[in-house]
Amino acid sequence: MERTVVDGPMPQAVVDADGGDSFDAFVSARGNALWRSAWLLTGDHQLAEDLVQTALAKSWRAFDRVGIDGFEAYVRRVMFTTYISWWRRKWRGERPTADLPERGSKEPDADGRNDLLAALDGLPRGQRAVVVLRYFEDLTEAQAAGVLGIGVGTVKSQCSRALAALRSSPRLQREES
Repeated sequence: MERTVVDGPMPQAVVDADGGDSFDAFVSARGNALWRSAWLLTGDHQLAEDLVQTALAKSWRAFDRVGIDGFEAYVRRVMFTTYISWWRRKWRGERPTADLPERGSKEPDADGRNDLLAALDGLPRGQRAVVVLRYFEDLTEAQAAGVLGIGVGTVKSQCSRALAALRSSPRLQREES
């Protein structure tokens, strides 16, 4: 099946050659963006893939009912609520040792990125979800509340607490020269 990229309701929406929207076309067009959000939440490549796959598996039956215009928001809500529900489980999965060997990076700001991810990892899951939605996904407070199924006031308080924790995080403190 041949696919072409056209401007549509989603950024760079992908439609089938016959002009119809399909679940496969949606996954091809928006899969990387969904994975990026999942990676920001989990901080782990494989866990992010699992989260996106789980969210898509839970959502695919609703594709025709929700429609292409609202399906990305639907999948993102499923992804964020699944992420939070994974945290509520008693068993958290295997955790590697904290004493990993240092890895060099050729990226100029890799240390800053790693510090940010480590600081995000220290936040409670609800606060982390709010920060990712507000600042990495650029959603409004109302949109973030809608995705997470919580009140706008809860988004504001979670965001305030998360930002306070990030400001005081020793990982993000820069030494003044």
